[in-house]
Amino acid sequence: MIVGSACEAGEVFTAIATGESAAEIERIAEFYDYLEIQPTANNSFMIRKGQARNYEHLQSFNTQIVKLGELLNKPVLATTDAHFLNPEDEIYRSIILAVKGMEDGSQPLPLFFRTTKEMLAEFSYLGEAKAFEVVVTNTNLIADSIETLQPIPNKLFPPKILGAEEEIKQMALDNAKLQYGEQLPEIVRERLDFELSSIIGHGYAVLYLIAHKLVRKSNEDGYLVGSRGSVGSSFVATMTEITEVNPLPPHWLCPKCKTSEFVIDGSVANGFDLPNKNCLCGAVFQKNGHNIPFAVFMGFEGDKTPDIDLNFSGEYQAKIHKFTEELLGKENVFRAGTISTVAEKNAYGFVKKYFEKKGFSASEAYIASFSEGCVGVKRTSGQHPGGLMVVPYDMEIFDVTPVQYPAEAKDTGIITTHFDYHSIHDALVKLDNLGHDVPTIIKDLSEMSSIDPNSVAFDDVLTLSLFSSTEAVGLTPEQLLGSTVATFGIPEFGTKFVREMLRDTNPKKFSELVRISGFSHGTDVWLGNAKDLIVSKTAKVGEVISARDDIMIYLIDKGLERKHAFTIMENVRKGKGLSALDAETMKAAKVPNWYIESCRKIKYLFPKAHAAAYVMMAFRIAYFKVHEPLPFYAASFSVKAEDFDAEMICNGLERLKREYELLERKGKEISGKEEVLMPIMELAIEMYLRGFEFMQVDLQRSHCKKFRIVDGKILPPLCSLSGLGGNAALNIERERDVRPFTSIEDMQTRARINKTVTEVMRTHGCLVGMDETDQMTLF
Repeated sequence: MIVGSACEAGEVFTAIATGESAAEIERIAEFYDYLEIQPTANNSFMIRKGQARNYEHLQSFNTQIVKLGELLNKPVLATTDAHFLNPEDEIYRSIILAVKGMEDGSQPLPLFFRTTKEMLAEFSYLGEAKAFEVVVTNTNLIADSIETLQPIPNKLFPPKILGAEEEIKQMALDNAKLQYGEQLPEIVRERLDFELSSIIGHGYAVLYLIAHKLVRKSNEDGYLVGSRGSVGSSFVATMTEITEVNPLPPHWLCPKCKTSEFVIDGSVANGFDLPNKNCLCGAVFQKNGHNIPFAVFMGFEGDKTPDIDLNFSGEYQAKIHKFTEELLGKENVFRAGTISTVAEKNAYGFVKKYFEKKGFSASEAYIASFSEGCVGVKRTSGQHPGGLMVVPYDMEIFDVTPVQYPAEAKDTGIITTHFDYHSIHDALVKLDNLGHDVPTIIKDLSEMSSIDPNSVAFDDVLTLSLFSSTEAVGLTPEQLLGSTVATFGIPEFGTKFVREMLRDTNPKKFSELVRISGFSHGTDVWLGNAKDLIVSKTAKVGEVISARDDIMIYLIDKGLERKHAFTIMENVRKGKGLSALDAETMKAAKVPNWYIESCRKIKYLFPKAHAAAYVMMAFRIAYFKVHEPLPFYAASFSVKAEDFDAEMICNGLERLKREYELLERKGKEISGKEEVLMPIMELAIEMYLRGFEFMQVDLQRSHCKKFRIVDGKILPPLCSLSGLGGNAALNIERERDVRPFTSIEDMQTRARINKTVTEVMRTHGCLVGMDETDQMTLF
């Protein structure tokens, strides 16, 4: 290791500045391999603090260090200690320091990156020869003495499980034969062979096996798992039960005799859109197939590291993380570290606050111009919400990255990678075991009804109608807050933005729902692009670009070479647009101009597999909305229980509508909490209009966090009372189950409930009939 003496805070400079004896200074300096000096302006704060008289005094400190280097025969290096690139960038550092409350934030400190010429001028007081030595000769001397180091390995080190390759291959083949018959159809066999050779050949079978074990564990414990990202593009992932998305072309499949019939002419976009028909053996054909190319997942050559992202129930996530540690060894699993940076909204607030402190009135445009320079600056370290980095058992984490406590929070017991996971994701495998509401909702639905969510038919007519009309819920658009669709509470389709999208597209097929999911998750895909094409009737819903896969499939159908079609897809989905050659090739293939222009506008495209997985889960929930409404409402409100306001929502439709109208009038002035509450209110209004009712929160019967169905009504949980948080609700439930509360005072003492929470409960009517204390009055 080569050790330098650092800036003014280093012990050599400090010893000189504080007047230590020559002998002591020499003793301290002996330790270092080189001594460092910096521009005098860097230390100008010492003059303000009275630690130096003037700039000449600061220069004398540097001169002493130069002489010390000559005395001890150690090289002296002049460094800039740059904190920003150009002199004019100082304002951004000042803004951030001032907002953080650092005293030097408003003081000039020209820590910009100086050129060699500027550095030579800066140290000219040392004489021309010495200035050249410290600025040029010695800096190169140290730089040249550093060998080439690679902090992060440039190869992948996947975890190891003995026999993973054979297990995945056998599992995929066995499942395929179980579903498609002993003699696999050619289209199935070819897809399996290609994928397995890519997966096993590049050493990725272990990733599939780990994902399979995680999903199986969750399913065994009663929770479905949703896939996200492009993993549904892999048929092997389907056959190993990692994802329920089947990427083969649309097809009929007989569950009895295994006869199959594939539609490969592009006439049908999705297997669920196929008409119902019977097999010759008399059985009803099953329908499946989303038509998704494998290349989207593992690259055109099948050599890209697969990223298998899974959505576990939020209430089950901690258990699956623990199971991952048990499966791979606790010492081999680390939370994925992140670097949090200043976002655009934060930056705007920083600049506004800075100018306010300065007493300077600035326009929005002026503030915005400065906020751009603050965006992206590191704020703190953190952790990925579900990302786990896995180290092979024969390696140490330190072979790839240091570790740390996120945001220096040592009391959490959580250890993350020091390097941001993006930096090391080509060296270590990252498992995305994310927490999500949808699997929780589906678990609740299965428990509160007689319907198995896995039995839901994805072509159910009534369920499909929710996405284009309000008839299935027995209401008119006028009654339903002006909405032309009945998708309140349906994940992915319940927001005002997507409801308007549904109005414009009027979907009638499952494939169109998948496309709408793609529209809503892309950037510059819908507004100013696909929407205009559909509304102007330039193109139909099924023709415009909604997901990245659309481009590759469309261009191959147009006759483009497969590799070129893949490359165009990759460039467009990353927002890189089209090259001149791409555009010319597409024109030659008679691709319409509107399609080419659409490609040029797109900044990000969703993978079709992700959209398909989300829509399948959402469709299940929508099915319950039509066929089992009470479980639907109870399950939907349960995942939003702590945002629910029982005092306001459970006191009838009229009051709820008045409160909703008040929030609507606020417009942009609405608070974050109110913004979260509005979709809950919309769903509650719809529930009331359909003839269903809420009960009041009940101290004795309400669950701590789940909505329950009692006597044909919905009973809200304890935590749905505003001000009564999850911990307080859990304490009440635990103590109540031990023995009934004998008084309000007894409840406060045993459940550790404060007076504020008690008053919330009293106002709602939870404490009616309870004595204040256990004290008896004799007279």
